Amino acid sequence: MTKVLVSDPIDQAGIDILSQVAQVEQKVSLTLDDLKGIIGEYDALMIRSGTQVTADVIQSAKKLRIIGRAGVGVDNVDVSAATRQGVLVVNSPGGNTIAAAEHALALLLSLSRHVPQANQIMFSGGWDRKKFVGNELYKKTLGVVGLGKIGSHVAKVANAMGMEVVGFDPFVSLERAQQMQVRLSELEELFRVSDYVTLHLPRTAETENLVNADLLAKMKPSAKLVNCARGGIIDENDLAEALKGKVISGAALDVYAKEPLSKDSSLRSVEAGLILTPHLGASTVEAQQNVAIDVAEQIRDVLLGLPARSAVNIPGLSAEIMDSLKPHLQLAETLGLLVSQLSGGKIHKLEVRLQGEFAQHPSQPLVIATLKGLLTNALGDKINYVNASLEAQGRGIEVLELKDESSLEFSGGSLQLKSVSDNGGHSVSGTVFGDGDLGITSIDEYPINFVPSRYMLFTRHRDMPGIIGQIGSLLGKHNVNIASMQVGRRIVRGEAVMVLSIDDPIPEDLLVSILSIKGINEAHAVTL
Repeated sequence: MTKVLVSDPIDQAGIDILSQVAQVEQKVSLTLDDLKGIIGEYDALMIRSGTQVTADVIQSAKKLRIIGRAGVGVDNVDVSAATRQGVLVVNSPGGNTIAAAEHALALLLSLSRHVPQANQIMFSGGWDRKKFVGNELYKKTLGVVGLGKIGSHVAKVANAMGMEVVGFDPFVSLERAQQMQVRLSELEELFRVSDYVTLHLPRTAETENLVNADLLAKMKPSAKLVNCARGGIIDENDLAEALKGKVISGAALDVYAKEPLSKDSSLRSVEAGLILTPHLGASTVEAQQNVAIDVAEQIRDVLLGLPARSAVNIPGLSAEIMDSLKPHLQLAETLGLLVSQLSGGKIHKLEVRLQGEFAQHPSQPLVIATLKGLLTNALGDKINYVNASLEAQGRGIEVLELKDESSLEFSGGSLQLKSVSDNGGHSVSGTVFGDGDLGITSIDEYPINFVPSRYMLFTRHRDMPGIIGQIGSLLGKHNVNIASMQVGRRIVRGEAVMVLSIDDPIPEDLLVSILSIKGINEAHAVTL
């Protein structure tokens, strides 16, 4: 039976969804060795931030098909190792959007009005109104670094509060920024003009310690900084020194380079102007339920053979694209499988040519589907959309992508593959007709028109009387039934190709007999 391991606490709603399709086992607080020891039993793993899914764990997960992280980040998953092993990694990029945005706003307000400090004084018996004179956010400038779902929601609320919002995000267009009522700015300029800066970036090699002493020195002495995104974006030692030296007036952090925050962290030595919360950004009842449901549904769908909505390690291949391009992806995979069996031997180079309408679609998903088909015979179930590109790269296959939007041969466009292998090379072309049916339209540049079937026989032969009859007789003697036949040729009695759709696979000895017929240059049994 299909089994799912849940190794961190998640909302019951997620468990209920997983239970629809699998046996769910909850085992929290596992050590790394414990996880390595049992992960081989499971088809799926659902985690939050507590479980570390290392390369060793993934190497031990022989049945694992998907890892679901109930949250935004996947810092605790070795995504590269999962990709190499063909394990899908999904997350919930939108499940805690509101919670994280609201926590950033709460910290902004708390910094401005000294809420934590005033609360502490009150509970210690004090009453000091003059000590806690704050600032209004109204008409102040807020710098939002990262205008994704969370950052854009912060910007929306800040605009409603009467703040002027400037933003930095190299992936956001001027038109999109204008729609959000955000003035785009370069990073250093944003830090220079802002009264408040809030960070909403992933932690990457480019963003690690992005906010350091140099950048902090560009801020106004009255400015305040908030980070509810990812730890490690701010150099914590530099921030502690900036607060102690009054370089900036305040900061509020919810995330840290290493969590839990160590007792001897330099941040804990800051006496004023700093608010620290223990990674509460997604800690709302609603957010925990949302991410649990979102990721559980994706795990359920993948176990049922359906696409995931938020795959981290399938570049360019979202559930929406997979749905809209379903027949095109199916054609790409079919052509890849076909050309690999026609080519035989080791393939060194594959040219993927997208023509007409095909050239207008996102190309990366189609190339991935082609490579999956190309490598299926060699790798079987081990190859999938996750690891197809890596496996092709590891085998030294050079992939060349070409686009030709002007091709009008077929109204729906066409896809052509050309291989270079130890045995020479072959080419195949196909299209998707208006009703969604697939069609093979040429083989080795010979025009032909047929619908691919489960079992087929391909030949290249001299176009001469009697040769097709001899092949038919041999198939009849071996009780192989012919469903359909297509022949393509350029000139009479020149070279030709033939495709036979058959009801049964062709035994090896029958293929040898076909190759012995005078005039047969090549013969290939193909199984799709």
